[in-house]
Amino acid sequence: MKRRDELIVGATIVFAAVVIAAGALWLSDTRLGGSSDSYQARFRTVGGLGVGNPVVFRGVRVGRVETIRLAADNWVETDLRVYAGVPLPPRSGIIAASRSFFGEWQATIVDLEQPTEDPNVRRDLEEALAVGGDVWPGATLPDIGQLTAQAGRVAGDIASISSRIQTVFDSNAVVELQDAIRDFTGIADNINQFTRTQTEIMGDVGVNLQQGSDVLADAALRLQSSLARLDSATSAGELSSIFANTAVASEQARGAMEDARALIGIVRANDSTLVRLIQGADSLIARLEQGTGTLGLLVSDSALYTEATLTVRQLRTLLADIQANPRKYFKFSVF
Repeated sequence: MKRRDELIVGATIVFAAVVIAAGALWLSDTRLGGSSDSYQARFRTVGGLGVGNPVVFRGVRVGRVETIRLAADNWVETDLRVYAGVPLPPRSGIIAASRSFFGEWQATIVDLEQPTEDPNVRRDLEEALAVGGDVWPGATLPDIGQLTAQAGRVAGDIASISSRIQTVFDSNAVVELQDAIRDFTGIADNINQFTRTQTEIMGDVGVNLQQGSDVLADAALRLQSSLARLDSATSAGELSSIFANTAVASEQARGAMEDARALIGIVRANDSTLVRLIQGADSLIARLEQGTGTLGLLVSDSALYTEATLTVRQLRTLLADIQANPRKYFKFSVF
């Protein structure tokens, strides 16, 4: 009986050891008989990421976080154990983020060829990638606690703004706001009335423009008709004849100008003679005006005119008497 109890106790201890070992292997994500590859990632901070947290690719667990250590230049480096045979992107990166409300974290493998929309994550990845080397660039998303704290700060800011707005918009401010709204309504009515007035004016302007367009169209038709008449009038060569006559007239005018130029040259050559003639004519006119000389006396004395008139009258009387009585003055004899 005693030996049986010892066997039961021993079997229980062995079973418990096996269960503990299996649980430890399961919790440590150890794959018996399977191979894996090791990769390094570089972060500014890993947040709540710890050793043993899963490594996920496209939502599937493909490995675990093996070690986390501080590096130079304020970097944090991690060693990731990834199952062999996993088709990873050619350019891979790591994003550490919280996966539940209970503080569990995971490292997600992302493709750098597909940029994320979060500017902070994109900045962290580019900063880690600029260091160079075969280390994957990493970025960390804020955890639930940080998001909750941020939401609390935002809620506090909103409450502060609400209290300030409530302080500003007291009863007097509400009355002033109502008055401002009424004034704005009046301004809107004035603008509406002004718009209607301007619309009517624009309508009149449009009518005037239409009338002006009609006048221009009529003038264009008349011009077209005049051009057609001119074309028909000059279709038989009249325009060429006009141009030819104009050319002949121009030649004749040029000849007249040359003759006038020659005459002016002659006058210039005999300007002394012309001056003497003008002086003599001026002297003659002066003597006529003064009444000196025979011609001056004849011009200035009216007796010559009277005598000449009387002589003409007598001559007419004599001619009339001769016509009436020719025998009185002429005598003819015939052999």
